[in-house]
Parts: sequence; C-alpha cells; structure tokens
Amino acid sequence: MERIVEHPLLKFERGKKIVFYFEDVQMQAYEGESIAAALHANGVRMLRITPKGSRPQGLFCAIGKCSSCLMEVDGKANVRNHGLLGVQIGG
Repeated sequence: MERIVEHPLLKFERGKKIVFYFEDVQMQAYEGESIAAALHANGVRMLRITPKGSRPQGLFCAIGKCSSCLMEVDGKANVRNHGLLGVQIGG
C-alpha cells in the first residue's frame, strides 16, 4: 500500500487496519479513511471512464466537492466520497 507515513507538519491518526473489496478484489485500508484514499493507497488510479470520449479519470479534488467524487457504494449510486464517508467493514 502506498501512503504518506511521515510528514513534517501533519500528524496521521489511523483507525485499525481492515479489509474491503473493490470490484471483487480484496484490499486493505484503515477504518474511517476516505474511500478515495484507500483506493489510491491500493494502487487504483482510474476511478471512472468519461461518458464523452471514454477517457479514464482518477482523483480530482478528493474532498467531496466535485462530480468526480461521486461513486457507487454497496449498490447505491451517486454517493459522495469525502473524509466523512470512510471505509468500513462490510460485505
């Protein structure tokens, strides 16, 4: 997993390590971490294909303010990804 471990100004408080699934692939995350951060840490860089032009797109703002932050979570469409919607143990 790719994560910033140390930073000169920021302190990272991580939840416990958990397992989640993205497109039937088992991945690891920290409980409460944003979905986007967890996917990025697991090497997922392409999050969608644009409707026009069929081009791959990845993270943009990663704070839940743009249309790129909408995703499908547990079958529910247009869920906004942000730090408050964290990875959690589930099926």
